[in-house]
Amino acid sequence: MNTRTATRIDQPLEPRPKVDRDDPEAFSHCFAELNGIRMHYIDEGQGPLVILLHGFPYLWYMWRRQIGALVEAGYRVVVPDQRGFGQTDRPDAIEAYDMSQAVGDMVGLMAVLRETSAVIIGHDLGAWVAQAAAMLRPDLFRGLVMLNTPVPPRGKVKPTVGLQAMAKGRVYHHLYFQQLDKPDRELASDPRRTLRSVFYSISGSAVGTDRWRLFVEPGEPILNAFTEPKGEFPSWLSGRALDYYVAEYTRTGFTGALNYYRCRDRNWEITAYLDGAVVRQPSLFIGGAADPSLEPVEIRTLYEQLDTYLPGLVKKVLLPGVGHSAAEESADHVNELLLEFLEQMGR
Repeated sequence: MNTRTATRIDQPLEPRPKVDRDDPEAFSHCFAELNGIRMHYIDEGQGPLVILLHGFPYLWYMWRRQIGALVEAGYRVVVPDQRGFGQTDRPDAIEAYDMSQAVGDMVGLMAVLRETSAVIIGHDLGAWVAQAAAMLRPDLFRGLVMLNTPVPPRGKVKPTVGLQAMAKGRVYHHLYFQQLDKPDRELASDPRRTLRSVFYSISGSAVGTDRWRLFVEPGEPILNAFTEPKGEFPSWLSGRALDYYVAEYTRTGFTGALNYYRCRDRNWEITAYLDGAVVRQPSLFIGGAADPSLEPVEIRTLYEQLDTYLPGLVKKVLLPGVGHSAAEESADHVNELLLEFLEQMGR
């Protein structure tokens, strides 16, 4: 594995030969101490900084097909494992995963990188962090891209109250994850089955009853909402890629990742000062037209009203036939949209 420490971040990187982008060892791996944790991140290329934040249950690795395209276009691309994921530290305390800490990690990362400006791009859970970072530190983050998850404004009620109303007596996954220990054990009981089922069911490859069922009944296991594909996985996720995900989650478990969801109400409680706040920097939304997470009326409404709380919204796109893993399912199209947006942003 190519590794570098934070003390070498100012050294120019030599041009890299063509590599297998499914090989996790084909990237430049770095570690840095920041905001009280040791963070693992990929650091490639030179030029204006772009930070890519993964969602759940993903890792830095979900961006493997974006890294090379952005580097070749003349950008410095930094891709961390967020706290609780992969090779980054996993603090024990639930409150260590609130949004103030997640944004603090990004601010600390910027300091380590000796950079003062970045476009921040987030998918799913990473979109929540990216949106908060852009809102709280517009001096550092000059542009925002959200993939698959239209992050809402703060709202008037606690998130769990709103989610309970949306679920109408059933259980939405954000609510299910509020439980301690049970979801962690269920997801970790067979990481390969869990990840095969989740990645497939939330994708555009799943149809009919194979698609992710967003709500489960009270007492029903969360994995009942997903269907494992029969036979080989769709071609957009190779066996090598799946093996990497499985190995990492087998090693780390799922608790760190789930703790972000357990901080939903806490985030709302500690951000009264953000009531009515919007992100004014240039922004872009990329989603999948076949993404099950956009099916609830409440979530679709957030997508339709994006420009009301992203007044700098340049474009919003739903990719046909694509589900919740847009960066992996339709890498070339996502790359085109990202490069178009970055070019419009200027250097």
